[in-house]
Parts: sequence; structure tokens; C-alpha cells
Amino acid sequence: MRTLVLLCCFVASLLLPGQTEEAEDVSEEAQMRDRSHIEKTLMLSENKPVDDYSVVLQRLRKIYHSSIKPLEQSYKYNELRQHEITDGEITSKPMVLFLGPWSVGKSTMINYLLGLENTRYQLYTGAEPTTSEFTVLMHGPKLKTIEGIVMAADSARSFSPLEKFGQNFLEKLIGIEVPHKLLERVTFVDTPGIIENRKQQERGYPFNDVCQWFIDRADLIFVVFDPTKLDVGLELEMLFRQLKGRESQIRIILNKADNLATQMLMRVYGALFWSLAPLINVTEPPRVYVSSFWPQDYKPDTHRDLFLKEEISLLEDLNQVIENRLENKIAFIRQHAIRVRIHALLVDRYLQTYKDKMTFFSDGELVFKDIVEDPDKFYIFKTILAKTNVSKFDLPNREAYKDFFGINPISSFKLLSQQCSYMGGCFLEKIERAITQELPGLLGSLGLGKNPGALNCDKTGCGETPKNRYKKH
Repeated sequence: MRTLVLLCCFVASLLLPGQTEEAEDVSEEAQMRDRSHIEKTLMLSENKPVDDYSVVLQRLRKIYHSSIKPLEQSYKYNELRQHEITDGEITSKPMVLFLGPWSVGKSTMINYLLGLENTRYQLYTGAEPTTSEFTVLMHGPKLKTIEGIVMAADSARSFSPLEKFGQNFLEKLIGIEVPHKLLERVTFVDTPGIIENRKQQERGYPFNDVCQWFIDRADLIFVVFDPTKLDVGLELEMLFRQLKGRESQIRIILNKADNLATQMLMRVYGALFWSLAPLINVTEPPRVYVSSFWPQDYKPDTHRDLFLKEEISLLEDLNQVIENRLENKIAFIRQHAIRVRIHALLVDRYLQTYKDKMTFFSDGELVFKDIVEDPDKFYIFKTILAKTNVSKFDLPNREAYKDFFGINPISSFKLLSQQCSYMGGCFLEKIERAITQELPGLLGSLGLGKNPGALNCDKTGCGETPKNRYKKH
């Protein structure tokens, strides 16, 4: 009798293969993680229109063009900091940057946050190094891939300055437009993983310089680690050196945490801090999130509640950056204006000292070389601190001005007192008014929930729509 039952079961399995496969599919679906907390925390299920900040951004662009940019161009600030602000950058959405070693789960995490698994939109993932391009995920009405050369040529986007890194890099830059509600408010950037045993020069473009460009513009930086890849090599050390000054934007993620038992997870967590301690030289360490950011359910006998709470905390962090988009943008422009003002004051002081030391019989090159080599002897920096409202912590490196004046002769600049006109006013007064009144006023109006009135942009051209020179008209 038992033999007959077994034979019947065997025949049934042969006759009904579809039902058996269907049962396996059901079991696989049961292992997928619930996504309701993502929808709730990021408010993706709310059917409200996307906030229109065009009036505020138009006013911000006007302030930049009329009060900051003239002084920035007159004293060639871009050649000191290598950071040029475009209209596309002012109006761009918050940028979230994913960095870290290869195959730690950066692309998988993006797929999970956007719910792209098993769709034609998903980023390719694997155990081997899979991402070789800088991939920018943006919102669009339909799935669309944009080549890097087109992204750099389109001034309506914020990526046109990337053209300076050469054609080899543009071939490694790709944009993907996806019709996703989260991407209406934020842009994700996936980067190639760091491979310690390969020289970055082999990539064919300045990898570290490109990373620095994205780091300077990112509102949130996720540095992702795998429990099996905690060793810090030269390339990762260089990356953290580039993150200096951006500690408030950094979030460390210890991914794939459900692969470890409790005791081992504690050891890995301690080892991660031990490895990063020499690289992050701040009193308060960055926030570390411990979880597994992928669609499959947590493995049994792991700290499910802890991992879920960590994931929700990360989503709340991301949502906070999105909600504070305008405040962060205005604060960024104001910080830029402060640096431009300090740079102009220093160049003016160098020029004034040069004029004071010059006589009829002096050799101009030797006089100015003496000033640049030892500015403290002529009280260049101390004078700026004594006579103006400048923090000593905001002063640029003295060595940077040796290179700056090596490219830009001191005779090519004018004194600040000569940068005035009857109709336009003085450059210094305008940027100081923007720093102390206009930008704080714009920020204050956001806090009160007011929409600043639209301004006339005829003079500045800030209301014009940038053109894509690759688009057919």
C-alpha cells in the first residue's frame, strides 16, 4: 500500500509540473520584504502635486546673477576653487550620492529604494564589479537612457560642467530617466566601486576629480560597506580625504548585516569604526546604519526589528533632505557668496600692498614675489581679519594663492574701490547686502510659509529657459 501511495505521488508530480512551479513561485514571493514602510516614510502614496518652487528659485537665481556673480568673475574665483555654479545647479533637485567599494550593494540598494527589482528599469547587479559608469537616475515621463555627451551639452541640467573631464569620461557617464514618484523630488547617482588593486589612472579619466565634483554638489552621501570588505586601502583613503568638510552629509551604511550572527555583527561594527577612525577626523562620528538594503526578507534568527528601525531612520534622513531642499540651496549659495567675498578682499589686499611697496625703481616681479612668498610679513591675512567681519576658519590656504597668482598676474585685477559704477553700484556692497539681507530674507520667508513675489529677470536673464544644443528644433 505504501508503495502505491509513493507511486501515485510520483505520477502526480510528473503530470502537474505547472502547479509545482507555481507553488515554488508563491514561496519565493512570500520571502519578499514588505515595502509599506518605504511608501509611508517617503510619502510616495500621497496623491498631492509636486511643490512648485519656481518663483523662489527664480529669485535666488536673480540674487546670484546680480549680486554674487559679478564679483566672482571679476576676481576669477573659479580658478581658485574650481567650482562654477550654473543655473542648472541652482534649480536642480537634491542629489544623493552612493560611494563605496565594489559589490557592496550600492546598485541593489537603489533598486530596492525605488522598487525597480524585476522590472526593465532595474540597475544591473552581481557579485563581481558590475557598475563601470557614473549612473544618474532622474525623473522622466517614460524610461529613457541619455548619453553622457548629451547630458553635458544640455545646460538645462546641472551636469554641463562635467564636460571639462574629457570625452573618455563622458562615455562613462549615463543618465536614466524613470517615471518614479520619488525621483520627482530627488536624483540618485550610482558610482563605480573602488577597486584597491587597480590604479585609477587605468580608468582613462580623472576618477578622483570626478568624484570630487559629485561630492561638492551632493546633499546626502551614502558610503556603503560590506561586512566582508572592511579593509581600507589607498583609494578608499583618498576618497575620505576628498570628503573632508562634508561630514554633515556623510552617512555610513553597513549593508548585508543579516548575513552575520549577533556576536560577529558586533565585531564587524567595531572593526568598521576602527578602520574609519583615522580617516574621519571629527569629534562626532557620522551616523552608521546597520541593515540589509535589498528586497528579500531578512534571514531567520536575525535582528529583524533592529534592521527595520535602522532602515526607517535612513528613509527619514533622506526625506528630511528632500523637505529641506530650498533651505539647503539658499544656505549653499550664501556660503558660496561668503567665500567669494573673502577671496575678493584678499586679492584686493594683495593688490593694495603691491601698490604701496612699488616705487619708480622697483622690480614689480620681485616685489610681488616677496609678498606672495611671505604674506604674513605684510599682514595680508591679519588685516582682513582685523578690518572685516571674517572668521579665521573661513580663510583659504595661503599656499593656494601662490598658484593662483602664478596663473593670474596681479596687474590683471582692480581694487575693490574701483569696482563701482553710477548705475550698478559697488560689487562689494551688493554681495554684502546679499549675504546679510537678501538671502537671509529669502530663507526667512520660507520659514514663515510665504512665497516670495516674482521678480523681473530681464537684466540677468535668469528667467530664460536654457537650451540643449543637441536637441533638434
